[in-house]
Amino acid sequence: MKEWTREERYRILKDPEEIRELHERIKESPYRQTFHVQPVTGLLNDPNGFLHYNGVWHLFYQWCPWGAVHGLKYWYHVESKDLVTWKNIGTAIRPDTEYDNKGAYSGSALVTNDGLYLYYTGNHRDENWNRTPFTCIAKLDDNGTVDKAKYPLFGPQNGYTEHQRDPKIIFRRNVRKYNIIIGGQNEQHKGRCLVYESDRPDSGWYFKGELKVPGYEDFGDMWECPSIEQIDGKDVLIFCPQHITLPDRGEAKNHNGYIIGSMDWGMLTFTPDGSFHELDFGFDSYAAECAARLHQWDEGVLIAWMGLPDSSYPTDEEDWSGCLTLPRRLRVRNRRLIQTPLEELVALRDGEADPAEGILPGACEMELFNEEERLDLSLFSDSAGDGGIRISYDPTSKKIIVDRSGLSRKINTDMGNVRTRPLEHGLNHLRIFIDHSSVEIFVNDGDAVFSSRVFPAEEEHCFTCRTNARIHIWNLKPAVKDDFVV
Repeated sequence: MKEWTREERYRILKDPEEIRELHERIKESPYRQTFHVQPVTGLLNDPNGFLHYNGVWHLFYQWCPWGAVHGLKYWYHVESKDLVTWKNIGTAIRPDTEYDNKGAYSGSALVTNDGLYLYYTGNHRDENWNRTPFTCIAKLDDNGTVDKAKYPLFGPQNGYTEHQRDPKIIFRRNVRKYNIIIGGQNEQHKGRCLVYESDRPDSGWYFKGELKVPGYEDFGDMWECPSIEQIDGKDVLIFCPQHITLPDRGEAKNHNGYIIGSMDWGMLTFTPDGSFHELDFGFDSYAAECAARLHQWDEGVLIAWMGLPDSSYPTDEEDWSGCLTLPRRLRVRNRRLIQTPLEELVALRDGEADPAEGILPGACEMELFNEEERLDLSLFSDSAGDGGIRISYDPTSKKIIVDRSGLSRKINTDMGNVRTRPLEHGLNHLRIFIDHSSVEIFVNDGDAVFSSRVFPAEEEHCFTCRTNARIHIWNLKPAVKDDFVV
């Protein structure tokens, strides 16, 4: 594994030609994805600025161009007209001012009468490497040019550590107020959300106070990527608590979850109506980003980084890492946030494969209708039916179990190899999306989703179902143009 120096990680990209050879090399990797957004080179992590504007879906991601390393971060821009097929647009926000000299970190976007604004954290470091976070704003013009404001909207708030980042912009139309929620850490190293307010999207911001979430005063030491969404008339607080272990999550310490409750903006209090729940029960999901709402949809749309902080993957050795999940439709059902695949994904189907052959195409969709009380299915097994990821349901424990320990290329084993989810009403349906280095398992029309990176060896291309089930498999067409656009 390459040991990166600080100078290498924080090197400025001056000319696209500096990374052209890297792109040409990594696009030959057997683990490059077919229908998931992935980095043009280097490392991808958090999705940012996800919204619909002028008939196009805009999405940005955190990008370090040099390799599979967290270093100098840019915002990279991709677009889609249907949330299914994506094309690379190029670098959007560059870390090229005093306020973001060591990275343009995560944030969000807002459409106003003046156009599309991007909000992000400017990661400033002084000569002694002391960090100062700034909340910055830029404007995306119709020609694709990004114009940064001369000065940040505001700097760090006293009483908190240097960990203040990931601005989420919210417009409260009923009172004509703009709010920004920042993920933070207080001086006692407890995770918090900070709230700012203004009458304008681009100026006049002031600190309104700390968000109170009763019962969650000691829940991780940092809250990243916070957001408050309205889904099906319910207030939903989405955030990523760090450095805390949770039941049924092994030794994983960074989580991606939500609380349903009621938001009182006057009192700056989010009152939970239930517990913290994981958004995704798989091994690799973090930094979920909800898109701006469309009037014709009652639901929201969510996309996340299919990865985790403090994790490594086999493609690190190839100098690239990361991809995003498929966008999911959001609903609330029985006091839970439900994620289901977009209906538009059926357009990728390109002929059926014969399930009797027991072969998994490199990019495919599997639909399984369970015909027994129990289930025993293995994906990425060898030709003898051994190994792979085992998906099972036990009617006695009433749990679905996903066990990745049978894969030959094991990753991040310190976080555990088993994930579970209670299913009180049994398991009757799975819809599974398999790409060259990922699997997303949707259970019972949204009862659960398990998203995980997988890196099967050449012989791990089969599947085995040991219980009775009706199975359909569709080959999927490419949906992401792996073009070199910087």
